[in-house]
Amino acid sequence: MLALLKLIQSIIATLHSEGTPGQVAFGIALGSALGLTPIMNVHNLVVLSALVLLNVSFGGGMIGWALFVPVGFLLDPAFDAIGSRLLAEPSLRPLWTDMFNTPLVPYTNFNNTVVLGSVVGWLVLTIPIFFAARYGVARYRATIGERVRRSRFYKAITASKLYNAYRLFRPE
Repeated sequence: MLALLKLIQSIIATLHSEGTPGQVAFGIALGSALGLTPIMNVHNLVVLSALVLLNVSFGGGMIGWALFVPVGFLLDPAFDAIGSRLLAEPSLRPLWTDMFNTPLVPYTNFNNTVVLGSVVGWLVLTIPIFFAARYGVARYRATIGERVRRSRFYKAITASKLYNAYRLFRPE
């Protein structure tokens, strides 16, 4: 229950943050890579580094991750088919051979059909995810955001943030 409350607090804080809709949307687009692709791979370390180093919403990245994990599992058969097709393509064999003879590329697990297919799928979906998220955040802030701020639910969530801060500093 506490974890769900923390997730809701994070989502509300991100949607009501000072970040522009573009920053939140770019964070969501980067976070979607963490959700769509298998987590223990080098490319996700690059994505996580980009979330930390770039001027994007880290909370948006975590929202994107949470939203796209179930989508990634649903799309795994499609990602497997894409990866199989790419790895079996005769015209790409020299590329795969050259890549896997370089020092760091074998650690990417691109020889795994699901990993390769999911990365390619994420690269294709990144731009639509960005524009859909930017539109959604902008519409939320323009229409629903102020009503949410005035709601009892929002006030309860923000009040529980104060309680969480109090719990950090109270003596045990």
